[in-house]
Amino acid sequence: MCFVFDTFFKSIPKGYHNYQLSTVHCQLNNNSINYARGDIMTVKEELERLEHRRLNPLAAFADKSQGRPRYEEPREEDVRTCYQRDIDRIVHSKAFRRLMHKTQVFLQPEGDHYRTRMTHTLEVSRIAGTITRALGLNEDLSEAIAMGHDLGHTPFGHAGEAALSQCMGKPFHHNEQSLRVVDVLEKDGQGLNLTYEVRMGIVGHTGETWPETLEGQIVRRSDQIAYVNHDIDDAIRAGILTNDDLPRDITDILGDTHRDRINTLVTDMIRTSREAGAICLTPQVEKSLKDLRSFMFERVYRNPVAKGEESKAKAMLARLFEYYIAHPETLPEDFQPQLSFDGMERTVCDYIAGMTDNYAVDKYKEIFIPMGWNVRG
Repeated sequence: MCFVFDTFFKSIPKGYHNYQLSTVHCQLNNNSINYARGDIMTVKEELERLEHRRLNPLAAFADKSQGRPRYEEPREEDVRTCYQRDIDRIVHSKAFRRLMHKTQVFLQPEGDHYRTRMTHTLEVSRIAGTITRALGLNEDLSEAIAMGHDLGHTPFGHAGEAALSQCMGKPFHHNEQSLRVVDVLEKDGQGLNLTYEVRMGIVGHTGETWPETLEGQIVRRSDQIAYVNHDIDDAIRAGILTNDDLPRDITDILGDTHRDRINTLVTDMIRTSREAGAICLTPQVEKSLKDLRSFMFERVYRNPVAKGEESKAKAMLARLFEYYIAHPETLPEDFQPQLSFDGMERTVCDYIAGMTDNYAVDKYKEIFIPMGWNVRG
């Protein structure tokens, strides 16, 4: 059934958006909410109830989640919905912390202001949050998906993906690795046990399979909006592009500045999605975004200046892969048990995929570059 978003917003009573939790006339006592009528609800249950009052009927409601891979006993003191809990599990994970030292476009750039996987993730989250909130959908779900979508990215960006694809003899896809990180690799092999909706949103943020939820589809489109625009900003900073290089037929539609382009894409998606009942852009803006992406592939993503070191990065990761295959005993202790059930290649692949750029370089130096002798004489 196609539900038009605009119908939902027109149906909201006047003044509803000013609704405050305090108007429920409740008192907090031992993390529960006591009502005059005698009902007792946990904070989590109250948050779930409020979702049904304030969100679009097309939203993915927390209490309607399809659940987690492993059952978890309900907590009486729980103050978070399942999607809020997933956000925290991702943000507290080791894989998330490593994003700050992983390449976005430029390999180990000199300068403090180039994007990393971490800053990209935060920008995707903010764009997705704005769109999700404006459409009355579940902002907690979109934030969880956005925070986890790039956890499986390799060192050195897509160059690392290409290197591991060659080493494994089959395509390595970072979205599939992101799902593997949250399902298997985190917490010493236990995984984060995230909800179905978050997991499917993570694996569906790119590739052929689209997320089932509208929130996941928003993250997928927000990822495109974020990286195309912030990569322009970084390319201009690096001297590869100037603002005048951007095709006029694109900037006439999307805008001349980073701010204008983001605003055009976000507001167009909100307005068009409300009218269409699906996550989409107007044909004119969609074409401009597609053309801008093609321009970036031609001028930046395949630019020899931006990608001049990629062949070295690929060769370095390939040698590391070969070394650990030949010497599995040198893998970190927490990867040793994995060898027995995942095999040599998969374990080595997981280890290298999780490396940051600097860590990969350091391990390469440690293994292959002779160290100076500390001798006197």
